Amino acid sequence: MSKVFTITKGLENMGALRTGGQGSVYKGRRIGPIITAVKLLPTPIHSESTEDKNYRNFLNEVEKLKKVNEIPNPNVVKILNSGITESGSFPFIEMEFIEGPDLEDLLKPPHEKIFTIKEVIKLADQLACALSHCHKVGVKHGDIKGNNVKFNNNSGNYVLLDFGLSVMSDEQRRSSMRHAGAIEFMAPEQNEGKMLFQTDIYSYGVILYELLAGQVPFPLKDNGETARNNVMLSHMESPVPDILQLRKINFPDDWPKRELQIPEWLLQMITKCLEKSPEKRYANGTELSDVIAESSIKEIRVEVVKEIAAAAIPPAPIVIQRPNLQPQPGMMQISQSVFAGLMILLIGFMAYSAYSLFRPVPKAVPVSTILPDTARINDSFRKAEQQRIIDYRNKRKKTDSLTQDIIKQQQKNPADSTKKDSTGNNQ
Repeated sequence: MSKVFTITKGLENMGALRTGGQGSVYKGRRIGPIITAVKLLPTPIHSESTEDKNYRNFLNEVEKLKKVNEIPNPNVVKILNSGITESGSFPFIEMEFIEGPDLEDLLKPPHEKIFTIKEVIKLADQLACALSHCHKVGVKHGDIKGNNVKFNNNSGNYVLLDFGLSVMSDEQRRSSMRHAGAIEFMAPEQNEGKMLFQTDIYSYGVILYELLAGQVPFPLKDNGETARNNVMLSHMESPVPDILQLRKINFPDDWPKRELQIPEWLLQMITKCLEKSPEKRYANGTELSDVIAESSIKEIRVEVVKEIAAAAIPPAPIVIQRPNLQPQPGMMQISQSVFAGLMILLIGFMAYSAYSLFRPVPKAVPVSTILPDTARINDSFRKAEQQRIIDYRNKRKKTDSLTQDIIKQQQKNPADSTKKDSTGNNQ
């Protein structure tokens, strides 16, 4: 198909953008400055009649595609038109033209072989949103690969393109797979011509794997039949290589080491997407999108908790690291704390010895001269108290003796008792 190939009236063919076993994409221009992308399917339709099975299938699938754009989505290309070409009677789908590079371009020099973690998560979220949008209306893409995802220079979004396989019958898909150029992105069941919602999930996982690892899980070494069969067999039987190991190999020297730390939830999600059996994958794009949303929220919560905890804990003291000396044979090894204690005792002993050696010897002083005034005062009080006790006892003895004399006298002369008081005085 050349540039002079006629698409349809009012739609100018501006040349092929790319060609392949699953159809060719041309740059088209309608009247005026409107540029579009036109996908031509490889199987011609000889009769535009509902009796023609291929034409009938095409119309049915186009009706589904129209539902995709009933609610606009920034991550899904807009389907503008569809029909049959004037030359060759090939079915075509006309889509908006997205200005910007595709993922295949972004992984080639001068760009790095891998994406940053932040950019991978951004693409994972937006591409899952696109799949969820399509799957909700029953549309299976069937051809998700690097050059069918573009970065829109105008909006900054990643956009899912090319719904060519979605309008093919199972037989047409099975035939086109033999010559497809993107066999590295195909799910195991596609070898049998099957296309499920989980088929898109598998190809989605291959894309994320490539962005993180720098290569697809099972690269195509050449375009020969043997190499293609090996890739198909690997998708069906071989385990997926370690993504972290490949990322280390393709890691740029000037990138920060934190870019080697892939979130655990992202690794688990990719692993589930790349399950051999469709039943073990996520059921559809909606389930996939929900997992990303929930995992991102949990990650944000964990980061917030870490920040709060870090703000509440005072900074740790600076610890000077000492060289880790290995003990030699015959040497005794002690801990740092015991060593520090012994050093303190040794320094204290040396200081005390120096003080004792050089201090002046004091002269002998009589004990009486060094007694404090308070001691002598206390001694005087104590002697005075003892004297008062002796005087009181003597007076008590004298009083008791006088009392006894008076009692004896009254016993002898009872009549005189009323004339004298207790002291012997007359009243």
